[in-house]
Amino acid sequence: MNELWWWVLAGCAAAYAIKLLGYLVPEKILENEKVTRAAGTLTIGLLASLTIVNTVASGTSVEFDARLAALAAAGVALLLRAPFLVVVIAGAGAAALTRYLGWG
Repeated sequence: MNELWWWVLAGCAAAYAIKLLGYLVPEKILENEKVTRAAGTLTIGLLASLTIVNTVASGTSVEFDARLAALAAAGVALLLRAPFLVVVIAGAGAAALTRYLGWG
């Protein structure tokens, strides 16, 4: 077996072990208001950072292309409280239009 596969298996085992450890956390800690607020804030921050990285990263470089226009259009649609399907269509339409116009 390739050495890479051992690292993949080790990562899977670590993720599974961490998930199992979550079941050992006492319920009193999980119901604490500060823990609930921190978990919600961390989730939002991680999702936002993942979105930005996927928007501007291309391999090991930073590129500004149609994905940035798609994110901006989706953000505007979210600010206008559009339904999720409209947000997706707005982002896809903005990306298609900017690529048609030759940017990215």
